[in-house]
Amino acid sequence: MEAPAQEGSSFKAGAMAQASGGSPESHDAQLPPPPQPEDEEGQGEGLVELHASFRELFTFFCTNATIHGATRLVCSSQNRLKTASWGLLFLGALGALYWQFGLLFEQYWSYPVIMTVSVHSERKLFPSVTLCDVNPHRPSSVRHHLQALDRFARENIRSLYKFNFSEDGDGPFADDQGPRPAFYLDRSVRLQRLSHPGGQSRVGFRLCNSTGGDCFYRAFSSGVTAAREWYRFHYVSILALLPAAHEDSHQSHGGHFVFSCQFDGRDCQARHFQTFHHPTYGSCYTFNGVWAAQRPGITHGISLVLRTEQQDHLPLLSTEAGIKVMIHERDHTPFLEHQGFSIRPGTETTIGIREDEVRRLGSPYSHCTDGVEGVGGQLLYNASYTLQACLVSCFQQLMVETCSCGYYFYPLPAGAQYCSYSRHPAWGHCFYRLYRDLGTHRLPCASRCPRSCRESSYKLSAGTSRWPSSKSADWILAVLGKPGRRSSSQSKSPSPSLRSNMAKVNIFYQELNYRTVEETPVYSVPELLSAMGSLWSLWFGSSVLSVLELLELLLDAVALTLLLGCRWLRRTRGSQTGAATVASHAKPEASQLPTDCRNDVNHLGGPAGLFSHAASGSCGRNLC
Repeated sequence: MEAPAQEGSSFKAGAMAQASGGSPESHDAQLPPPPQPEDEEGQGEGLVELHASFRELFTFFCTNATIHGATRLVCSSQNRLKTASWGLLFLGALGALYWQFGLLFEQYWSYPVIMTVSVHSERKLFPSVTLCDVNPHRPSSVRHHLQALDRFARENIRSLYKFNFSEDGDGPFADDQGPRPAFYLDRSVRLQRLSHPGGQSRVGFRLCNSTGGDCFYRAFSSGVTAAREWYRFHYVSILALLPAAHEDSHQSHGGHFVFSCQFDGRDCQARHFQTFHHPTYGSCYTFNGVWAAQRPGITHGISLVLRTEQQDHLPLLSTEAGIKVMIHERDHTPFLEHQGFSIRPGTETTIGIREDEVRRLGSPYSHCTDGVEGVGGQLLYNASYTLQACLVSCFQQLMVETCSCGYYFYPLPAGAQYCSYSRHPAWGHCFYRLYRDLGTHRLPCASRCPRSCRESSYKLSAGTSRWPSSKSADWILAVLGKPGRRSSSQSKSPSPSLRSNMAKVNIFYQELNYRTVEETPVYSVPELLSAMGSLWSLWFGSSVLSVLELLELLLDAVALTLLLGCRWLRRTRGSQTGAATVASHAKPEASQLPTDCRNDVNHLGGPAGLFSHAASGSCGRNLC
């Protein structure tokens, strides 16, 4: 058997050890220790090594970090008071740093801007110049209706002010036969004198809705303003009957508004002008030259001699005589009622231009548009985007939606028609209500129409002189086709009426330098990083690499947390598995023992403590 042989050999080895004067223990001590199996992971440095605990991690960071104050946390570890003090200082500095970071980012995300002014000097295209003769005409197709309106106006003026146009000798109300389309004059809307508490009288007219209710007075303290507004209301209703393409006043006037035109010493051509008719300001011409201003000065600008006759004047519609002028950017719609200025007849007016250009950044720094994006409606004008054009288009679209018709002074959306009380009896009530809401900013037009991101404005300086002079009036008027007529006394001054029908205008660049006002962000990305670096250096005196050290600490802490969590989970699962294994092997049943062990138990008939050595050894080997 193997077991006795092994016991005998071990006994011989012990006897030989005793014979040599030693003990088995001393003999074992002289033997070299058995070789231990080397860990394959310990043969070299790993690619990624983690610290064994968080204490070791933070000690390593504080010892090797380049952030001021971190080393003091380790060096003062023997003094708890210093460690606590430096810890509080470190955390306080970190909190103050990130508080200022928060303020910095709050200001950055508000996108503040500053205005930067710079001066440039280069050649510029000459701006567009729009001129109107302030002589609204009477279209032939509605001439009869306008004559009826003039008679009705004469009755209202006579009833209020006891003034008779016929007695004054003015004859703008002569009858003229022409086509008479279906139209009726609403005589219920007439001028009235209104009394208010305090003794102040006002003049106006009453407007009601389609059912005759919700009436209000469109009243003015000035009788002249009230009469003009009342006449305009009826005048617009009559013009709304005109077809979409009707004759222009410059055609009916023979196109003689512009006598002569020169730009930089060269004659203007007809292709340089665009013509249109304004309901209030009459025939209008827009000069759109393609020439660039070479030099400043009067001789290098545009010079025009204009006719200012009022042969078909409507005295209650326009109370001024002269020329309406507006200087604007090319391809922009001129709104003369908002930005135009007047030139007196019988004078030579010299206008100098200085240009300012405004450039805005747009979203997210400011609410502006380049004419395509950010506009909350359709632009009805066939021109470049302007704020005024957008506001007018928005109002006209709301007018069509609310009143079912559009105001005659503005373009129409597709499929709409102009307002006239022959088709829309209560349009005046709806229009003036809506117009009042526009003035009080109750309409959404202001939010729908942002400013232009890039626009030019012109600063004007003007001077006037009498033209033509008394010495040169005769020959100038003769050359222009208006020979002066002297009286029998051979007066040296020409007739005032001849001079009042002429005007001369000179428009030029005072200087080619133009000023640019440009929005600049207060915090661009480089400036934001610079401000952050300044704050970091103030509180910690370190650099970008120090920030990377903090990032490394954060990543190591996360990795160490995950590793320790995995070890804890594995240890928990292992302890539960080991406990279950020990419980299953602690009391084996007889049926689970080997056959020879059951025989030994049966033959001996005693407890396990009475087993023989050989039997116990055999059974033990079988169990193990």
